[in-house]
Amino acid sequence: MAATPENPTPAAARRKAGRHRGEGQWAVGHFTPLNGNEQFKKDDDGLNVRTRIETVYSKRGFDSIDPNDLRGRMRWWGLYTQRKQGLDGTKTGVLEPEELDDEYFMLRVRIDGGRLTTRQLRVIGEISEEFARGTADITDRQNVQYHWIRIEDVPEIWNRLEAVGLSTTEACGDTPRVILGSPVAGIAEDEIIDGTPAIDEIQRRIVGNKDFSNLPRKFKSAVSGSPLLDVAHEINDISFVGVVHPEHGPGFDVWVGGGLSTNPKLGVRLGTWVSLDEVPDVYEGVISIFRDYGYRRLRNRARLKFLVADWGPEKFRQVLEDEYLKRKLTDGPAPAEPAGRWRDHVGVHRQKDGNFYVGFAPRVGRVDGPTLTKIAEIAEAHGSGRVRTTAEQKMLVLDVVEAQVESLVAALEALDLRVTPSPFRRGTMACTGIEFCKLAIVETKGRGSSLIDELERRLPDFDEPLTININGCPNACARIQVADIGLKGQLVLDDDGNRVEGYQVHLGGALGLEAGFGRKVRGLKVTSAELPDYVERVLTRYRAEREDGERFATWAARASEEALS
Repeated sequence: MAATPENPTPAAARRKAGRHRGEGQWAVGHFTPLNGNEQFKKDDDGLNVRTRIETVYSKRGFDSIDPNDLRGRMRWWGLYTQRKQGLDGTKTGVLEPEELDDEYFMLRVRIDGGRLTTRQLRVIGEISEEFARGTADITDRQNVQYHWIRIEDVPEIWNRLEAVGLSTTEACGDTPRVILGSPVAGIAEDEIIDGTPAIDEIQRRIVGNKDFSNLPRKFKSAVSGSPLLDVAHEINDISFVGVVHPEHGPGFDVWVGGGLSTNPKLGVRLGTWVSLDEVPDVYEGVISIFRDYGYRRLRNRARLKFLVADWGPEKFRQVLEDEYLKRKLTDGPAPAEPAGRWRDHVGVHRQKDGNFYVGFAPRVGRVDGPTLTKIAEIAEAHGSGRVRTTAEQKMLVLDVVEAQVESLVAALEALDLRVTPSPFRRGTMACTGIEFCKLAIVETKGRGSSLIDELERRLPDFDEPLTININGCPNACARIQVADIGLKGQLVLDDDGNRVEGYQVHLGGALGLEAGFGRKVRGLKVTSAELPDYVERVLTRYRAEREDGERFATWAARASEEALS
């Protein structure tokens, strides 16, 4: 039985709330909503809004939508209002929500594990062309995002997606979001363990289940058995990372409490090994802890990372075992260092069945409906019926016979989808930015694309792995704190004293090998116009000062502030 204000758990029923309201934790009896978000969730489950969209809003239009549905519950079905066109960054955080809202939506299609058939990809492309003005971005959560969606078209879009086994259920909101998975699960020659069955079982149990549809905040998760550590496991609420136990064999190491945004924290190990069959139970236990003990008083302290930081991994594991699993977990080893410097699977790679998969890099995740349709056609023409998205805004075509690889690569490259990209094309990510996002302050996608072109022209022989992550606001959707060069959008002063679009710079962040957050040099901000000059300058200094084999992140940690400015 789920804990709810109406039906608290037996343990919670025995506890009495203190005289103060505390952190709004259900498990200690604090059921009174302490902010507007908690109130609208108590008033009506977000999953229920679908009926109103289908029977009322899609027929009566945008103006008929209840505000608590518009800016709240509709997220449970992947819908956010997009930013009204023509509003620059000075208006972000100043205008009222109704002044920022356009009468169009972003719609997010959840793609658990990044798994798509070519038929599904073709439908995604067709919907983009027919209903989204051609928009379709690949995100760093393996999803696809549309823009320009009309509320009148949403039911038909759902019908088409669901007809091919896709959905937008809980793609946004205070819910269990998409489950990241290795895009080469089940096919990679070096795979430790295939997590696909666990992802499928978690989906079956959790997604769309009202026992888990009212969480304190969003819940991000990942399952991967790849030795490349390819799902950013350190920054999810829960991650299952492939390891080999000396006695029990392949299984997963469990991490909890990661997350970025304005108060970044790396996840911590619980020190336990779980088998493939145990993963769904442990996932359900952890998400239940979050539901019951998560902080609901303040939105900016409601992510699981704050509870984990306060409790520590030992207490968290104890509560998980004693109150939720009702059994002890097996101690286990930590993951090995990642098997490679890149973990996006770009390039041509042999599968364990003797066929090949081909990974390619769009520009900062920006594709469009016609391109996605062509990718599906190209894959099918070369004998493949499966494609994958990655957590690095990339895509893969699977199951290509050796004789077809060269032709497939040529067809992708003709679409400007690089199979052998420069480090700049390969390593640059960007969030949605001010083009559509109401939280953004600066432009990102176009800026990232032009930066790639400039750096390829200026530094054509640069061949080191490098990540450049560009974010339109402080919320870190593009993971700026863990990039070699992270760029946080803000308004800055140019040489003439004008407020213009620019970035605060973070340097030397990393995931996987020596994971940590980037360094902020005091006062280091660059305008958008200065950005190519700055990146060229700092990379030139890196190449001049680095030691043999030294990564950019390692150099940035020891370099002088002058060298980084």
